[in-house]
Amino acid sequence: MNRKLRMGMVGGGRGAFIGGVHRIAANIDGLIELVGGAFSSDAEKSKASGADLMLDPSRCYGSYEEMIKTEKNLPADKRMDIISIVTPNHMHFAPAKMALENGFDVICDKPLAFTLEEALELERVLKATGRIFALTHNYTGYPMVKQAKKMIADHKLGTIRKVVVEYPQGWLSTKLEDSDSKQAAWRTDPKRSGIAGSMGDIGTHAENLAEYITGLKIVELCADISIIVPGRLLDDDGNVLLHMDNGARGILFASQISAGEENNLKIRAYGELGGLEWSQQEPNTLIVRWNGKQTEIYRTGVGNLYPESTAHQRIPAGHPEGYLEAFANIYRNFAKAVIAKKDGKEPDPMLDFPTVSDGVRGMQFIERVIQSGKSKDKWVKF
Repeated sequence: MNRKLRMGMVGGGRGAFIGGVHRIAANIDGLIELVGGAFSSDAEKSKASGADLMLDPSRCYGSYEEMIKTEKNLPADKRMDIISIVTPNHMHFAPAKMALENGFDVICDKPLAFTLEEALELERVLKATGRIFALTHNYTGYPMVKQAKKMIADHKLGTIRKVVVEYPQGWLSTKLEDSDSKQAAWRTDPKRSGIAGSMGDIGTHAENLAEYITGLKIVELCADISIIVPGRLLDDDGNVLLHMDNGARGILFASQISAGEENNLKIRAYGELGGLEWSQQEPNTLIVRWNGKQTEIYRTGVGNLYPESTAHQRIPAGHPEGYLEAFANIYRNFAKAVIAKKDGKEPDPMLDFPTVSDGVRGMQFIERVIQSGKSKDKWVKF
């Protein structure tokens, strides 16, 4: 295939945060071109947002239904190849399902859906249609996350015994949703966010990162879920004990009322021989500590790193790579898989990305955490 993939977007119009991030990430590698979209549930705002992006007005649609129906009937050399969904949580399922059933590959913001039932239905639809689906758990795109994952898979640390993952933010320390903050308003609204607040918004990132790096699965959890800010409708702080499928124990906390914290996602994993630590606020560094040996510090672009890590590095050592580049790795790997399929080839397994199964795990996590948080029995099966 000797052209860019043509992408349509659902959501991400004027005033949206994540839509711009997705557009930048999609554009970095030159594999994808945004050609149109339904950028808002308000038809006029959608068309205005398309004009802001200097897109063809005829491909700036008033609804995702109109977009998918119209694009499906365009000639093969013009229609969209992929659809990116960047709406609030309650609007992930319907456009994703319709896009898959009408022949489009999909990349969607997390969490996968509004409910676990919707997530399971998307899993079924994906299997039935044979399309390609990516979920933007973007933190898995960092080179040092790939390095950590491969070190554990190669048993460099021995059997993993303990996992500690934390995601503190402070931006919701006050009742920001009562101001004109669009982000705070929908993320704290059960009708748009779902049954969870901080646990759905950032707790799922922590859960996904823990399972991705260690290769382990959560099988049981015990949660303490709180609403700290008076009058808030969804959790803004939570602490979770984890049992993993190899017998390892874990601790996960996600908080949006940790005043002063920015976006401090961090993970530590401890095995029989040593432990590793990675922080999103210092993403180019992986710290590995050993019993009886000196601590090692791995840096992006330096030394003999795993191919899985170097495949996700873009620039020489000493040049910071961060959030946008990691996000772009998800888009690039998804695009490479779509292109490989169009060319009748198998995608490179090293260029992985989260998919529907990861999204189902995330929705299971949300439901079990809230169930445990409300239960007197506490421990619940995952």
